[in-house]
Amino acid sequence: MLRFLTHRILAAIPVLFLLSVVTFAIIHSRPGDYGDYVYSMLTARGVSTTEAQRVADAARAQYGLNDTVPVQYVRWITGIVTRADFGYSFYYNRPVGSVVAERLPRTLLLALTCHILATVLGVTLGIVAATRQYGWADTLLSFLSFIGMTVPRFLLAIIILYVLAFKLNAQNFGTFFSAQYGGAPWSWGKFVDLVQHVWPVVFIATFGGLAYNMRVMRANLLDTLGSQYIETARAKGLPESAVILRHAVPNALHPLVAYQGVALPYMLTGEIEVAIVFSLATVGPAIVGSMAAGDVYVTSTFMLVLAATLIVGNIIADILLSVLDPRIRVGGAKT
Repeated sequence: MLRFLTHRILAAIPVLFLLSVVTFAIIHSRPGDYGDYVYSMLTARGVSTTEAQRVADAARAQYGLNDTVPVQYVRWITGIVTRADFGYSFYYNRPVGSVVAERLPRTLLLALTCHILATVLGVTLGIVAATRQYGWADTLLSFLSFIGMTVPRFLLAIIILYVLAFKLNAQNFGTFFSAQYGGAPWSWGKFVDLVQHVWPVVFIATFGGLAYNMRVMRANLLDTLGSQYIETARAKGLPESAVILRHAVPNALHPLVAYQGVALPYMLTGEIEVAIVFSLATVGPAIVGSMAAGDVYVTSTFMLVLAATLIVGNIIADILLSVLDPRIRVGGAKT
């Protein structure tokens, strides 16, 4: 296992490098830069075009935006490798590392919460649907999974935001806590206040992941229940619950566990979509704001982090598969 992990980590380095090059090039392919953002902001405030252009040119010179894209990339990636320095944020006027350290833990916590809920509920409901095939429970759950997989998450976020704001007169959007809990130490009241602010994000992101997990688990379990070894287990007189939970479910989980490699990035993007609608201070609004302002180092760093979560997720999925089925070995299956 240690050799496997070492191999995967070493193989991930050139992948991350290639992704960083592609991401940096794509971000720079858009017209304009931070200097153009400064120019537009100043002219919108009534500053003369001459003065606005002077300030914009000074910003380009200060942040090295007049250099070619390869030079800017080498400077950025060299800082990451040699000093763990992800650059300076023009938009937030502070190091990119502090922006990431502030927003990434919140995003990962929300994404992990959604991922755990979606996995546990999806697998459980998938088992219920498969064991009651064509019954009313299966029909209802299949309909809910269809809704969860087809309705865009940002649309659900807009609908919930509209209901909360215009029908229920809810307030304090765009924050994790109410004013009285902002700097207060953790308590049960602060936790409840946090849940009241983030439940729409958790609900919408969980709903989409839950729908997928439920459909996959239902289909896999139905295929497994038709296998010959399941009929053999029943012929031995084992209780139906033991046949399903001890024999069928572990084998039906294999494709779902393998999917967990991309599930966490999927939950991150789901959280990002909803967080943008609700203006929560997580990765999503930071990416959108930095792209609009031409803050290339913030955007590139967050994209690199999302790529890293995909690689880490696949490694974790491989480990979980080996734990779930001892026959799985690196380089082949034990016979």
